[in-house]
Amino acid sequence: MQTGIVFDIKKYSINDGPGIRTTLFLKGCPLRCEWCHNPESQSPRSEMIFRPGRCDLCAACLEACEYDAITWSLNGPLTDRQACQRCGECAEVCYSEARQMVGRQMSLSEVLAEIRQDLTFYEESGGGVTLSGGEPLFQKDFSLAILKACREQDIHTVLDTCGYATWQAFEQVAPIVDLFLYDLKAVDPDKHRKYTGQSNERILANLEGLSQLGANILVRIPVIPGVNADEIEMSRIGAYLSSLPQPPPVELLTYHNIAEAKYTGLDMPYALPDLQPPTPDQMEEFAGLLRQFGLHVK
Repeated sequence: MQTGIVFDIKKYSINDGPGIRTTLFLKGCPLRCEWCHNPESQSPRSEMIFRPGRCDLCAACLEACEYDAITWSLNGPLTDRQACQRCGECAEVCYSEARQMVGRQMSLSEVLAEIRQDLTFYEESGGGVTLSGGEPLFQKDFSLAILKACREQDIHTVLDTCGYATWQAFEQVAPIVDLFLYDLKAVDPDKHRKYTGQSNERILANLEGLSQLGANILVRIPVIPGVNADEIEMSRIGAYLSSLPQPPPVELLTYHNIAEAKYTGLDMPYALPDLQPPTPDQMEEFAGLLRQFGLHVK
């Protein structure tokens, strides 16, 4: 039976496509964007997140860990991520839910059972199912199975993608995806590699291919100061998008640092602790600049 690793299921989602949606967040991503707001999505494996503000210092986790991955300090428990086996025993005994496992194996039938609970909402609002992550195509076979099952039940589908996958993967899902939410960070190749860890060559080629196929695409641009929040890079993006066979509409997303606590809980460094979000006036300026290329911008 087809299975995959899901780290969250959001019901009544209204920001991941039209109508009221069920958004499935899948583990695993090939990019390492410095501003990533879902750092728990990057690893394809289940992992433990620790929220010290919830810890009641009961030490149950210390006793439960048979791998000696947890030690005690003056400030409470410390986790050795190298020694941790991701067994989840510490989370099982953490009644304050300071320790939680992120990511669980789910079968296709389990996912579909979650989806069917919301069928009425889809029908009344024009909503459906959104696959997000991470990068859904990192788990291509599982994503394909979910999308096919949704198509068989006439459920509207959205794929929220960073674009970094094989063209073969996009060709397979294109006929059963009603809308692609396509993230575009930068056109400049050096900037893209510096801030995401990967080349954007494949991302741009896949976007061009989907446009050539006539796929329904909404390009979403996270506006990041120091990365793409300037006239030069936005102009490059505008020129590129307007040159596509079917120029897509664009949505600008304001950078935020709400996820910083997640990085702490995962013992991951947060690269942009002092970065300030662009102002509403700056966002409108960027929208106006992109509109000069004939693009529809929100």
